[in-house]
Amino acid sequence: MAVLVSNLQEKTAVDDQTAGFLADAAGNVLKAAGYGADAEVSLVFVDDEYMQELNRQYRGLDCPTDVLSFAMMEGEPVACGKDVILLGDVVISLQTAARQAGEYGHSFLREAAYLTVHGVLHLLGYDHQEEEQRKIMRRQEDEIMDSLKFPEIK
Repeated sequence: MAVLVSNLQEKTAVDDQTAGFLADAAGNVLKAAGYGADAEVSLVFVDDEYMQELNRQYRGLDCPTDVLSFAMMEGEPVACGKDVILLGDVVISLQTAARQAGEYGHSFLREAAYLTVHGVLHLLGYDHQEEEQRKIMRRQEDEIMDSLKFPEIK
């Protein structure tokens, strides 16, 4: 499986180790869902200004949000060529992730990993609009977050 990472912002520092860890977190979601080497997801890191524009354009909300998922499939996966299934893009505001980490009392890496897992689950069709859906999605998030091997913070 391929997880492509693009950093389109400069307001929140993200090093190669952090980007790699988040790509691995996305890969863990895909593995848990049964996807193999043929699956492709993009992680896109943005700032609040960029995220606010996306949120306005796609959801009609004139404010930044933490994560948006843009699925390439509605029901069936999209084959690209013969060997790749494009699942979509997960766009994360690292500014919001940093702010929320402080509010929730955990690390930036933990918050960014949670947003990554949450966003990829949306690409796979999970939702939280109704209570039963929310419980199912939360259970998946918890299982995947528990499986991640967070690096020690120095």
